Amino acid sequence: MKIIITRPRAQAESFGEALQSAGYEPIYFPVIEIRPTECNAELDLALKNLAKYDWVVFTSVNAVDVFFEKGRPQESPLPCIAAIGPKTADALRKHNIEPDFIPAEYVAEAILPGLGGLNNKWVLLPRAEIARKVLPEAIVKAGGIAHEIVVYQTLPAEVDMDGLNALKSGVDVITFTSASTVQNFVALVRQNKLDPLSLPNNPLLACIGPITEQAARKEGLSNIVVAKEYTTEGLIQTINNLEKL
Repeated sequence: MKIIITRPRAQAESFGEALQSAGYEPIYFPVIEIRPTECNAELDLALKNLAKYDWVVFTSVNAVDVFFEKGRPQESPLPCIAAIGPKTADALRKHNIEPDFIPAEYVAEAILPGLGGLNNKWVLLPRAEIARKVLPEAIVKAGGIAHEIVVYQTLPAEVDMDGLNALKSGVDVITFTSASTVQNFVALVRQNKLDPLSLPNNPLLACIGPITEQAARKEGLSNIVVAKEYTTEGLIQTINNLEKL
């Protein structure tokens, strides 16, 4: 079974190895690349003044990696830390930081209950340029002060010709791990004379969670399945279960 991986190549290796171990043929077709914000004075200032924040909420591995790129701040104790998803939590642990809260559901909407009373509390949100506004709006509505800092951009990747040729020949599954992978996949294949709504072999579209699924349906895509656990392991389990049917 041929399975397309659309996430950035730097983050795709472990997913590809896991697919291979499960007996599948991974095909790399990165549609986005991650670029840290250059000369980020706002982030530098926040790192110097971490004591003013009550919470820092990390919604992705990318946010963790960029935030701690210069090492863990030593000048002041860390605020409480929240992480969305086990991969984000694992990224924090690599910096010897154990999250204070990880929601059971790996979406931004599930974070708020774990932050407790937010009246006049400062919440730092290191995020992507295209991040959804659901979480900061909910924090403000709860009386908190949401400080969003753009720490990285999600940019369209250059087309991978091997992956494109595989799509033209027909694959079995295309995996999407974020809304941006969906949006950039659709744009990239259209730029290369393929119709994303009518791909050869009518591949299954496997989405990591409901937000990614929403993005896929918004683009008019169908033949979609959603992982029960919003992780790459959950995607593999979903594919395994479907193969047994």
